[in-house]
Amino acid sequence: MKKVINSEYSIFKTEYYPYRLNNQPIKFKNRAVLGIGGNIGDVMRRFNRLHHFIKKSTKITLTESSPILKNPPFGYMPQPDYYNAILIISTNLTPRELLYYLLRLEKKFGRKRDIINGPRTLDIDIIFYNDISISSKELTIPHQHWAERESVLIPLSLIKNKKIR
Repeated sequence: MKKVINSEYSIFKTEYYPYRLNNQPIKFKNRAVLGIGGNIGDVMRRFNRLHHFIKKSTKITLTESSPILKNPPFGYMPQPDYYNAILIISTNLTPRELLYYLLRLEKKFGRKRDIINGPRTLDIDIIFYNDISISSKELTIPHQHWAERESVLIPLSLIKNKKIR
């Protein structure tokens, strides 16, 4: 199902977006909000594959996902529109371990880091991790630009569980 917000933004609901884990105990102690996005190839199919991969993971549990937002690119402009969504996960990984896990996951799904803000198959950002703040060379939590990006704000507003941190 597609819902047009305006000429630049559309919301898509698919089999796995939105998703909510119901009536099952959360097995990990930490909670993270992830932003996912992509604009190369069949992104919707890739998001479905990502959902299946995460559901089988022993490192993280997917507890909720937003619908998918189609939105214009920013930064390096001559590129296709992006598809973005928010994932809420639980994990026992530390923030740094989660970062490395997500970088490996991006690579598994064909991510190449050629151009900053350039086209990509899959981008996974840690938006929040519990209530902590981290500022290091390799990791900043909360994500330093989350409050400026419609690609985060709109899907985040569509999450059913409003307690995101």
